[in-house]
Amino acid sequence: MSQPSTPVLITVTGPDKPGVSSVLFAVLSRHGVDILDVEQVTIRGQLVLGVLVGTDHDPEGLQEAVEQAMATVAMQVTVEVGADSLSPARVGSSHVLIVLGRPVTARGFAEVARRLAALDVNIDTIRRIADYPVTGLELRVSVAQDTLDGDTALRSALADVSARVGLDVAVEREGLSRRAKRLIVFDVDSTLIQGEVIEMLAAHAGCEDEVREITEAAMRGELDFAQSLERRVACLAGLPESVLDEVADSIELMPGARTTIRTLKRLGFRCGVVSGGFTPIIDRLAESLGLDFSLANDLEVVEGKLTGRVVGDIVDRAGKATALRRFAAKFDVPLAQCVAVGDGANDIDMLSAAGLGVAFNAKPALREVADTALSHPYLDVVLFVLGVTRAEVEAADAADGLEPLRP
Repeated sequence: MSQPSTPVLITVTGPDKPGVSSVLFAVLSRHGVDILDVEQVTIRGQLVLGVLVGTDHDPEGLQEAVEQAMATVAMQVTVEVGADSLSPARVGSSHVLIVLGRPVTARGFAEVARRLAALDVNIDTIRRIADYPVTGLELRVSVAQDTLDGDTALRSALADVSARVGLDVAVEREGLSRRAKRLIVFDVDSTLIQGEVIEMLAAHAGCEDEVREITEAAMRGELDFAQSLERRVACLAGLPESVLDEVADSIELMPGARTTIRTLKRLGFRCGVVSGGFTPIIDRLAESLGLDFSLANDLEVVEGKLTGRVVGDIVDRAGKATALRRFAAKFDVPLAQCVAVGDGANDIDMLSAAGLGVAFNAKPALREVADTALSHPYLDVVLFVLGVTRAEVEAADAADGLEPLRP
């Protein structure tokens, strides 16, 4: 009758160097152990290597051999023999948290960890995914009671912590769905670009303040978007059509916008925009970024001048969601595999329809319904939420001969 297997946990630490794993596994091979689990991480040149093995004879002899072998490569090692000292293996993480800050302070992260502990949520792994333009940490965690109520409690608690300590904390379910996104749609004004197109047009008409007040009320959800659009467009009556080209030439992209689109297209995403702005300007923007689709409002032009009226269907709150569904169907992408990014109340339906809704520097009405909210003015932070690391972005850019964007 064979002896029951004894678990032995071996943890090696010290400066990372070639040969450490080779020496350790040579010893384990000679002792004929079974490998049950392996994890390795390197932080700033310091190695932490954990190996869980099972042995059915002489675990004390194995411990002595491992300690001697690690001394030959100047590494520290601890060996724990026996099941009593080992925690039960976890089936897998239930959620992924993305913690973003500029910077991520020790106080802020401690608050996140404390709230997780209070909810009986275990942190399984932590890794850095970005150091520019923000610091980003990815936490894989396990919720003790992985139910709908548990998921809701986790999201609510971390939203509260995020608001108090000045960190963004995105919460996503772990699993295939997180890595299966295939289409992304962006709002344009104050999301893909800096500022509001209609306010730029209003500046040419001398009614910028009036239009800005109407825009802000609409974005807060205080005005019906269609009515607010009609009131704002009415202020533009009499402007020459050439103003549309002037405004298109003056648009400034949100920092990180080109990086975001370029990276997502490398991953095979269909990328596009659905905007409450105006077709001549949005079409030029879509062409310059190589987008796959776009939709915006059409301004009436008579004898080379704007009439102050919109023609055709208005791309309002409901229209944005309808457009998302239409483009998803066109490219044969289920809504669960779609991402929507926006900043105002007129984006609520669109973000709610997508599998992942991201509120970007958003008004409170949108933050309340979004799956995650980002408060840093860099669009490439969206990549980190989707599981892309800064190192991967920079490696892909370097392979294409592009210069790094860091200052």
